[in-house]
Amino acid sequence: MNRLLLLEDDLSLIDGLQYSLKKNGFDTEVARTVREAMTRLPEISRYDLLILDVTLPDGTGFDFCERVRKSGSLIPVIFLTASDEEVSVIRGLDCGGDDYITKPFRLGELCSRIRALLRRARIQKPEAPSSLSCGGITIELLSSRAFQNGRPLELTGAEYRLLSLLLRNAGHVVTRDVILNELWDDAGHFVDDNTLSVYVRRLREKVETDPSNPAHLITVRGFGYEWKEDNP
Repeated sequence: MNRLLLLEDDLSLIDGLQYSLKKNGFDTEVARTVREAMTRLPEISRYDLLILDVTLPDGTGFDFCERVRKSGSLIPVIFLTASDEEVSVIRGLDCGGDDYITKPFRLGELCSRIRALLRRARIQKPEAPSSLSCGGITIELLSSRAFQNGRPLELTGAEYRLLSLLLRNAGHVVTRDVILNELWDDAGHFVDDNTLSVYVRRLREKVETDPSNPAHLITVRGFGYEWKEDNP
């Protein structure tokens, strides 16, 4: 079942779309504000397609789409718009949208466009990168090895997964909840909040010149962690 993210604040439309899309084979998660959608950015690869309303209480679907594209994601995007005015359509396409549909719309038409974009995405899907590099760290994904300025890093499985997650989202805050959902220890047990703090401290000891004053693995209080190329 394909997973969709719906950015929409109209409760009556949300309920109807979730029910109807599920009947058509789509698992739909909902964000009701741009701010809420932004919290999903570090895990955007979990979704197969985005459906974005244009007008929201704290911004526009265009804003979120631009952030998605800046993160490097090529996920298909459909805009829901109350107007088919040319200027709105052009802005949606220029900021990285793939299609738009004007309210009110027929569910069958929306599902047809979703399936068409998903087919196109499967055909055009680029090869996954074989490595990640940022801030002097290089991760070879195929061999699950990490290096700092060419020197091999001795990491535990959890430390490797944590470092990989942060580098994949370099420049963006990864919330503690997202990290905790991603990290399972080698015995298959869920990693709790205190254990995560230990992993972060140990990882800093291995990758930071001054672990007490980190330049790359930055704590964003109240949210989570961010990997930065450099910390001025």
